[in-house]
Amino acid sequence: MAIPNIFTVLLLLPLHLAFGNSTLNLTLYASDHNSSWLSPSKEFAFGFHPINNSTRLFLLAIWFDKIPAKTVVWSADIADPVPLGSRVHLTSTGLTLTNPQGQVMWAIKPEEDVSYGAVLDTGNFVLASSSSYLWQSFDNPIDTLLPAQTLDVNSKLSSRLSSVNYTKGRFELYFDSGNLSLSQIGWPSESHYDKYLSIGTSSNDSASQLVFNSSGYIYVKTKSGDQKALGLSNSSLSVGRYYYRATLDPYGVFSLYSHPKEPSEDQVWSIEGYVPDNICTAIFSDLGGGCCGYNSYCSWDDNNKRPNCTCPKGYFLVDPNDKFGGCQPGFSLGCGADDARSRENPEEVYRMEPLQSVNWPLGDYERLINFTQDECIKSCLHDCNCAVAITGKDCWKKNLPVSNGRLSLSKVETMAFLKIRIQPLGNLNPSLQKEYQVQPALLGSLIGSLVLSTLLVAALVLIILLKPKKTTRVTSLVETNMHSFSYKVLKEATNEFNEEVGRGSFGIVYKGVLRSVTKTVVAVKRLDRLSQEREKEFRNELRAIGNTCHKNLVRLIGFCDEGVHRLLVYEFMSNGTLADILFGKSKPDWNLRVNFALEIARGLLYLHEECDTPVIHCDIKPQNILIDAHLRAKISDLG
Repeated sequence: MAIPNIFTVLLLLPLHLAFGNSTLNLTLYASDHNSSWLSPSKEFAFGFHPINNSTRLFLLAIWFDKIPAKTVVWSADIADPVPLGSRVHLTSTGLTLTNPQGQVMWAIKPEEDVSYGAVLDTGNFVLASSSSYLWQSFDNPIDTLLPAQTLDVNSKLSSRLSSVNYTKGRFELYFDSGNLSLSQIGWPSESHYDKYLSIGTSSNDSASQLVFNSSGYIYVKTKSGDQKALGLSNSSLSVGRYYYRATLDPYGVFSLYSHPKEPSEDQVWSIEGYVPDNICTAIFSDLGGGCCGYNSYCSWDDNNKRPNCTCPKGYFLVDPNDKFGGCQPGFSLGCGADDARSRENPEEVYRMEPLQSVNWPLGDYERLINFTQDECIKSCLHDCNCAVAITGKDCWKKNLPVSNGRLSLSKVETMAFLKIRIQPLGNLNPSLQKEYQVQPALLGSLIGSLVLSTLLVAALVLIILLKPKKTTRVTSLVETNMHSFSYKVLKEATNEFNEEVGRGSFGIVYKGVLRSVTKTVVAVKRLDRLSQEREKEFRNELRAIGNTCHKNLVRLIGFCDEGVHRLLVYEFMSNGTLADILFGKSKPDWNLRVNFALEIARGLLYLHEECDTPVIHCDIKPQNILIDAHLRAKISDLG
């Protein structure tokens, strides 16, 4: 590869170059403004690439700079993105990435002194002496190859963990025993599982390189110089009109992409070719989650040339931003989650949900010969270890997690059945309430906080200032979703405040039913009278809290401000507090605990970053997390 002369280098980077006793010294800072060096054509950039628009975290990366997507093709191999204020420093000793505290996060230290650095028009970033390249990004690929780049026998490509997570992922393309191979890995380790693709060569002429030549042709080169095509490209490629990249995708497919160079309506990456032909069926291993992760199933989309991943009914994505990251049940399952009722009468707690043409072909823990479909379903239903039953000539029973799920479009002789919980933890048999009860609507957490009570009561003063005194009709408050109720309506809803469900120093909480609003079950809290001197202090906080609306926050439905009566109306949380579930008789399993944690995190993210006015919750604890009838966690006590 030709080395650029000094005049080309001066065009490539504004380096402080000199000779004799002079030094090379150039620094880039991670900032909200331009933090990159460009290639001469300005098609590629090297520098700090923001992870997304909402966080101030950056990759040290190379990317296509002339297209809207700013697609990353290389990044420094570090565990985490770096924050605002980090810097990369180029000197004669090499390239160093440090965080704002000065800690070295990544570095290149060649044995010889560096004369210059350059971003080439190929997308290659190089550090060079006066006569040779000392280091180049093309020799250290991550998940992508560019035209004119090769992958040597001792190198590999590692997929990202997801489309938005640049951490090393679950798939690798590498050379093994003279063949080019694709495998799942035991993430986050380096161990390979069974190969799902192997491009073979003869024993006497093993592979030496994977070549992506400057014409866009991709092939395996053997030691004798022979070429073995991968089938990703053809003669119709036009490197003059399109950008190309070959990327190992987060779901395990090695794909060739094209993107028009000139602005057009179709400013997206298109798939020109890919291997394997169908990732859903190509992966067949007892180890690993497959293309779509655990507890999911995969179907191939010929039109989009990508796999689709689906969570079964009652399951949801482990990571909402990663559809290939697997699914988890939204309910307790397994022997540790069973209560007396589910052991004695499982039909009242679970049902078996059919899934036509879906199969998880591996991982059976039991095979029952010549079992009918009904016998298979009953066996799984009464077995606390069983989560999935596959019926056919025989009966195959599986526990979680299941892996390598796939949807077959051809006629199949088997049927999958998933065990789904239909009875929430709190809805136990009345005869067992004493032993296993998860207390309904224990809203003591809502009245145990002095700060929240003061905030919400102060809302009543704001009501007086911003609306007429008449409160017998439903109306809005300062652009919030809260409604005003008459005292008579709430008295009738609570059957004259008959059923007490919680008590605290600032009031009592009663269960009620709003008959005029589709028989909605609510929790009604009677408050002490307002302390007027607190009103001004909390006016701004009230506006913020009144405008919050998120599925993981306990919803304040409305209020009553009539004469001396001060009442607050909340949605009713039938499974009590998280503390009740964690420390009660019916222990949640690991999947449910993870679900609670994710939902609490989503609620906090909303409060901290997605509200017009951020709200900081200074008292997160199990007693302040309430659980609804669908075992969904919601944050209370927003003070």
